[in-house]
Amino acid sequence: MNNIEFNQDLIRFLSASKTPFHAVREMASRLLAAGYIELSERDSWVLQAGQSYFLTRNDSSILAFVYGQADLDTNGIRMIGAHTDSPCLKVKPHPELKSAGYFQLGVEVYGGALLNPWFDRDLSLAGKVSYRCTQGKIKQTLIDFSKAIAVIPSLAIHLDRDANQKRSINKQTDILPVLMRAEEKQQDFRALLQSELVKQGVEDIDEVLDYDLSFYDVQAPALVGLKDEFLTSARLDNLLSCYVGLQALLDGDTKESRLLICNDHEEVGSRSACGAQGPMLDNFLNRLIPNSDQRIRVIQSSLMVSADNAHGVHPNFADKHDGNHGPKLNDGPVIKINSNQSYATNSHTSAIFRNWCQALNVPVQAFVTRSDMGCGSTIGPITAGQLGVEAIDVGVPTFAMHSIREMAGSKDAYYLFRVLSHYVKQSQIKS
Repeated sequence: MNNIEFNQDLIRFLSASKTPFHAVREMASRLLAAGYIELSERDSWVLQAGQSYFLTRNDSSILAFVYGQADLDTNGIRMIGAHTDSPCLKVKPHPELKSAGYFQLGVEVYGGALLNPWFDRDLSLAGKVSYRCTQGKIKQTLIDFSKAIAVIPSLAIHLDRDANQKRSINKQTDILPVLMRAEEKQQDFRALLQSELVKQGVEDIDEVLDYDLSFYDVQAPALVGLKDEFLTSARLDNLLSCYVGLQALLDGDTKESRLLICNDHEEVGSRSACGAQGPMLDNFLNRLIPNSDQRIRVIQSSLMVSADNAHGVHPNFADKHDGNHGPKLNDGPVIKINSNQSYATNSHTSAIFRNWCQALNVPVQAFVTRSDMGCGSTIGPITAGQLGVEAIDVGVPTFAMHSIREMAGSKDAYYLFRVLSHYVKQSQIKS
């Protein structure tokens, strides 16, 4: 696969992955097509060397594992981590609102969303719905309205002359999507969901009980720029890394053991049953290696590469970066470093990653935030702290992180794929 083919398939993946649930479904479909065996955490397992497996939790987190034939104690596990969630607007449990003759939905801001770009976008709705079927059982299914069904209109400049200087956004009142003119009879959102599910072929619904739904921008991902140098899309943070990690996992053989975990809820702190601060990865490793002494030895022979996007130097705001640590789009993957442990990178893991890049003639960059500014974090320190595994934080440089539409270089994802593909094939990953 060359860079052009890689980006074309990345765009297909992003288009299919409207929510964490849809991203996990897409990844699971690709793993099944590649011969991976799906596991249920409710079953007993007998895992065999030379086989490939995956499991999901909450339908929004996924773990895939290739059980290599090489000795686990000596060679360890090549781990890659990313997250499936992105900042967005989620529909509240009782969302129906009527104002000035319009039907709107109440929304809750999920994560650290950049809110201004959500105005005046064509929005659709997708996620997971739980319902009681006609036989009385509770079932779950995914839903995607697929077309634009809502918009959050801006207030005209004529009615707010100071908008370009002083406008702030109230999360409770200012970002309510408009879906249609209100009807005399109060709309029941769950009934609307049921009607849409029937249209999509779900026929055994007695009643929609609950849901986890997010609005999303219907504008498709695209290559932009005079020379197609940039990729723009929603949810690049961090579905781009999920895709890169998945492709690296699928590119290897069955000699060395390798693992990909893509957790939900990173944008809100990772503390959940399916988040990185939860027990999902630890549960799997305990079942893979029941002996605690051996498990520690394997972990100490392993490495975790936490892949999450990095801040590229914005040409209009270059002073927001440390002058010597400003990543540029299309100049290669970024090693993310923070002495206060917001990132898991240390000098040893940084050296390992740089060595891989040099071996492949892939450019590499470093990011350190300005000393007078705060620093975000990733699943890297969480995983390292929970498992005791040595880790590094890397990512593709991007603009407009946490916006409804983000921007990356069209070369960088492929650069990172090449490095991670090299990594999962190495027999000695710490030397």
